[in-house]
Amino acid sequence: MQFLPPQDMAEATRLVREGQLADATALLQRLLRGEAAAAPSDGAPAGRRPPRVIDVEPEAAERQRPAAGAGEERTPGGAGWTAAATDGPAPQPQMPDALRGFVERMKGGGGLPPGLDAQMLRKPAQARVPVPEGARFVAQTFSSQAGSRAYKLYVPSTHRGQPAPLVVMLHGCTQSPDDFAAGTRMNALAEEHGFLVAYPGQPPSANPQKCWNWFNPADQRRGAGEPSLIAGITRQVMRDHAVDPRRVYVAGLSAGGAKAAIMGMAYPDLYAAVGVHSGLACGSASDVQSAFAAMRGGSGGAPCRPDPAAGERRPVPAIVFHADRDGTVHPRNADQVVAQYGAPGLRRQAPQRGQVAGGRPYTKTLHAASDGQVLLEQWTVHGGGHAWSGGSPDGSYTDPLGPDASREMLRFFLDHPRAG
Repeated sequence: MQFLPPQDMAEATRLVREGQLADATALLQRLLRGEAAAAPSDGAPAGRRPPRVIDVEPEAAERQRPAAGAGEERTPGGAGWTAAATDGPAPQPQMPDALRGFVERMKGGGGLPPGLDAQMLRKPAQARVPVPEGARFVAQTFSSQAGSRAYKLYVPSTHRGQPAPLVVMLHGCTQSPDDFAAGTRMNALAEEHGFLVAYPGQPPSANPQKCWNWFNPADQRRGAGEPSLIAGITRQVMRDHAVDPRRVYVAGLSAGGAKAAIMGMAYPDLYAAVGVHSGLACGSASDVQSAFAAMRGGSGGAPCRPDPAAGERRPVPAIVFHADRDGTVHPRNADQVVAQYGAPGLRRQAPQRGQVAGGRPYTKTLHAASDGQVLLEQWTVHGGGHAWSGGSPDGSYTDPLGPDASREMLRFFLDHPRAG
């Protein structure tokens, strides 16, 4: 499957969803021929126009758009290219059969590569992460027989060698460790609470959109592929720094959320608890085609179970965040993550409803063991999209109006150290 540049994919998706099929088809044809999208007339880079707020249906927007005069240059629907208008209707480009299915997927909201959503492309590619005096945010590399991965490690200024918790954060598609750190504000929480944060990075050489390959069977199991690399990074940090082995956690967003769900199943002996934001259950897909299907409506695959090689029989506590208007990963996937991490005998408590001051409403559902300990939390953010709830606009894929997922995940993590 050919992956197009993410900014151009996002622009094509927007055009299709606004009903501008001719413009979208012309753009896709140019890209598939290997031609660069022409710069828009306002000087913004192709596919990087400032986001617009549209309060009308696409058909109404089309009716309201003024017609271009003869000989005038126009930018159809804000597309990343311009065309000269002529008298009479503009010629309609032919849509090859190879593009038709692609366009239909985009119209249904599932046309972007796994975990990718147009809104994240509105943010700067390079995020600036402030580092307080005495703290460190350093680049490291882990290598093994499975390959190598770079990662960023945040060590707070308050760390003086005492065993501290470690949180491993897995970014989404097209993101980077710096971007994810800026958007989640996890470093600020680390400074406040005195824990370490590791951000493994997925390079384009492993996936053109820098997605974690959560849909590949080879990258879904213990001791191989990406899980072994992420576990290796975790253990390298534990070896090089004072880390409390009972308080090591993993969380992620979108493709990173799906990978976090995999890590909890593959390494229940390593991670004390898991945070899955806008992700999918382990085993929900086995290739790119089934990944699209899972993202659109939930998993039809075989769910994973905790790896018996870990020798760990305890249920891994999990906290799950998902917005009910997520157009990239269907909210049904959150229910499947909850079902996968639900242990026998857990009792589902009555949902608790709340509202962020000046922000979004949400529903929180707790699942507790017979002794009353909550082992599973599910947060549904009402009205939100495919974005980190309560995140900072300094990073991509964030929804500042939602409940603070970073702080809630940290609270849940610190309440669940691993026994022994």
